[in-house]
Amino acid sequence: MILTGPEITQERQEGRLCLEPFDPARVQPNSYDVALGPTLLVYTSSPLDVRAENPTEELAIPPQGLELRPDRIYLGATVEVVGSDHYVPMLHARSGAARLGLFCHVTADLIDVGSRGQLTFQLHAVEPLIVHAGDVLGQVTFMRVQGERMLYRGKYQGSVGPQASRVHLDGKGVVA
Repeated sequence: MILTGPEITQERQEGRLCLEPFDPARVQPNSYDVALGPTLLVYTSSPLDVRAENPTEELAIPPQGLELRPDRIYLGATVEVVGSDHYVPMLHARSGAARLGLFCHVTADLIDVGSRGQLTFQLHAVEPLIVHAGDVLGQVTFMRVQGERMLYRGKYQGSVGPQASRVHLDGKGVVA
């Protein structure tokens, strides 16, 4: 089940989920709107390698905005710290951003229960698009968990700012 907007507000007040800073005007019928922080990361080499740490460059978003090119992925972060030991947050694009051709969280929208930090946007524009720090591009929903909870203790815990991939730390899988 998904939490309604009023339930998100109530659960935050009771300390069962984290949304900081919190603005009641950003509460929607079944989500909370989140904003883009002041910096982006871009990968600086090609091709990217799943088994290596890929170098990045940090870009400050200037006051006039930053143009996203369609031929690359940009990593941004929510202004808000999001998390819960009781609910599973999910990050989605807001429909207005999607209607401009902006994918805000390309694939990994599920945030593990127990995770807490600024969420990383995986920004991909289908045509050139200007974004600004503080743009409200995403929304977070919260799903109830069923069964015994295993709290997240992974490599992105406590994230501040956009986070590059750390998949290379997972090691090699087994090939049958």
